[in-house]
Amino acid sequence: MTDFLSTYGFLIVTMIQAGLLGLSLYFPLQAGQLSLASPGFYALGGYVAAIMLTNPAFAGLRDALGNGVFVLTWVVAAVLSGLLGLAVGVPALRLRGIYLALATIAFVEILRVVSLNLSFTGGAVGIFGIPQSFGFQDRWQYIFIFGPLLILTLLFARQLERSRVGRALRAIREDELAADAMGVPPTQYKVLAFVIGAVLAGIVGAMSAPFLNTWNAKQGTFDASIAILAFVLIGGSRNIWGPVVGGALLTAIPEVLRFLADWRLVINGLVLVVASLYLPQGIVGALERLRRAPPPQRPASPPPLPTAEVKP
Repeated sequence: MTDFLSTYGFLIVTMIQAGLLGLSLYFPLQAGQLSLASPGFYALGGYVAAIMLTNPAFAGLRDALGNGVFVLTWVVAAVLSGLLGLAVGVPALRLRGIYLALATIAFVEILRVVSLNLSFTGGAVGIFGIPQSFGFQDRWQYIFIFGPLLILTLLFARQLERSRVGRALRAIREDELAADAMGVPPTQYKVLAFVIGAVLAGIVGAMSAPFLNTWNAKQGTFDASIAILAFVLIGGSRNIWGPVVGGALLTAIPEVLRFLADWRLVINGLVLVVASLYLPQGIVGALERLRRAPPPQRPASPPPLPTAEVKP
């Protein structure tokens, strides 16, 4: 088991990480909002962890808290991402559709350019030598922090869907004008969903910086926004398992097919095209539809033909 985890542990953790980032985009989609801002909050959380774990200004705090400083980076990243998400979400979520997507892409690019021009973020080079969380010796041990976060996020998403807030989000997604007419404030719930996604992305970033051992502006780019969107669309945007399945699948395919060299990227692209054409509700949506489909009914057999009575 240890040999298996040593070989595939990094891939498994990366698959879980992709699923979590997909879920950070899933929450705004529950309110019908196409937000591509998750990489920006992911990059912000990573920079928070990288700075707190390497900058000499925080040396005293690191010495005082020991391993507790890693948990503190998660909390600080969550708070800062939530506050920034609130500041961005209130004006941005008045937009809809492609205009909101463009605004959130601009937000990601602004954060990237700012991080490239600040000295304490390392500029274009980034921050190196980030210590491993809790003194982990192997990358596969990060399963013990990413895995519980994924489980807690899925449980939270399930409870949210069953709550009054979840019903309000679905109503806004289906028909925002009708929901507003029924007394559901669309802006309030859309901002709430946006902030939840931002907090999750920030925590994932804070966990990922020690996992990757380095952090730079490449972590939050437009390409990352499209990749995370693909996780959700391929897996399914109407079920909490969709982003997890899509993120795991699209992360695993290039690695499993590494022996095909550059052709593995072609196959990854074919999966995207085929799934988009033939699985409009995603993989999980298609499986759910098959599960709910009524079983095929066998045609009724015709009644037996009457037989003539033979009289003696």
